[in-house]
Amino acid sequence: MSEVTFEDAQRELETIVQRLESGEAGLDEAITLWERGEELYRDCSEKLDAADGRIEELARRVEAVKP
Repeated sequence: MSEVTFEDAQRELETIVQRLESGEAGLDEAITLWERGEELYRDCSEKLDAADGRIEELARRVEAVKP
């Protein structure tokens, strides 16, 4: 899978949720959508964790330079 931005992954995940909640997807499609949704969820979660780590590091740097 090519690298997807957080925002694109989130939009696709929202579309998948809507499709699953509509009840219009057949069983095979629902399983495929569910698997893709799990993949997107993991990707979004990893991106959020990485961003959180970067923010914490930046906050530590700011604290380190305060007089």
